[in-house]
Amino acid sequence: MSTTEQHTGQISDGYHTFDELYRYRMIYHAWAIKAWQQAGWPVVKSHRHHDGELCFGGGWFIVSAQLPSGQVSNHYENKYWDLFDCPAVERAPEWDGHTPNVAADRIEETLRHRESS
Repeated sequence: MSTTEQHTGQISDGYHTFDELYRYRMIYHAWAIKAWQQAGWPVVKSHRHHDGELCFGGGWFIVSAQLPSGQVSNHYENKYWDLFDCPAVERAPEWDGHTPNVAADRIEETLRHRESS
């Protein structure tokens, strides 16, 4: 089967497939929110964005955290809802426009700040 015929999740860098990497990200994120909540930082999950629209038209949810360095968020399929042990809200906080790179920078900044405290 050619790469164009493969499911995108099965594409590999020679070590990991996209599906493996997304699963790792999700599980690490689920663990991280436990620590973030223990630190007193707000974390919530919702099936709806701040404007009331269902995430991606339904079947998905968003997990949003407010770290000292700023907002970070990710979307997941509903089948993973129970992995995220945080309060469920009717609507997610308003998105501040962060990109995945900005969110990664914010997580790293918070981690580095916590290590130096």
